[in-house]
Amino acid sequence: MQFDNKVIWITGASSGIGEALARALLQQGARVILSGRRAQALQAVAAQAPERSLVLPFESTDYPALAEVVAQAWNWQGHIDCLINNAGISQRSLALDTNMEVYRTIMEVDYLAPVALTQLLLPRMVERGSGQLAVVSSVAGKVGAPLRTAYCGAKHAVIGYFEALRAEVEQAHGIAVSVILPGSVKTGVATNALGGDGQRRGRSDVNIDNGMSAAEAAQQIIAGLAAGQRTIEVVEGMEKMALQLRTADPERLFSITAAEGARLAQERAAHGSADIDPGNVQRLDS
Repeated sequence: MQFDNKVIWITGASSGIGEALARALLQQGARVILSGRRAQALQAVAAQAPERSLVLPFESTDYPALAEVVAQAWNWQGHIDCLINNAGISQRSLALDTNMEVYRTIMEVDYLAPVALTQLLLPRMVERGSGQLAVVSSVAGKVGAPLRTAYCGAKHAVIGYFEALRAEVEQAHGIAVSVILPGSVKTGVATNALGGDGQRRGRSDVNIDNGMSAAEAAQQIIAGLAAGQRTIEVVEGMEKMALQLRTADPERLFSITAAEGARLAQERAAHGSADIDPGNVQRLDS
């Protein structure tokens, strides 16, 4: 897919990977629908090319409102060529310290919300006979990483939905489906992650701070979408190795992650849960 004059809808477009995708696609001449919760931040992105931007803020888990949101998005240009489900939230807490409400919240935001939006847009794409659907999952959607039991669960789930959906619509209806697997990208994902009590963590971690830039991640994602790749890996270093081991030598991968889990358990025993941080082994977040 070439993106000049294509209509691309991006959720979570006010910051991080979503913002970087929006800016890069606008630069390539796309018409971009910018969604998220923060209208002012979306407007700032749209200012790059206001004549080719639609600011469409909404709360991703406000399911009764989604049908009208989809109608507004579709009616802007009369179609949508590509939906990139990017909005999401992460986690930084051991299962022993995590309230059940954290699991509910992350499953709602990272799994049910993109599924709900996709389900509403899907019939319109099927009727048109073309389109592309994408979801930003994570390396943590393939690899079980300590401190992320809720996040990994939701990201694994969303991969399952989109891969099953691809089987149903790729050949039957001409709709491409891409699963995007970023590793550590330098965004606010760790700062905005939920702790075990459901509160915003409020600080980053070394892995995210040393991660790939959002601009570079966006370029890799766009290249993958343009090529119609079913899986788009945006990884380097240990995370790339982790994805390879998940297939080639899963027992070795499980031993590596278990060793990290043991280190974190020792930190918890020595310092308490509030001071636990991922080690360098676990760069598995987007």
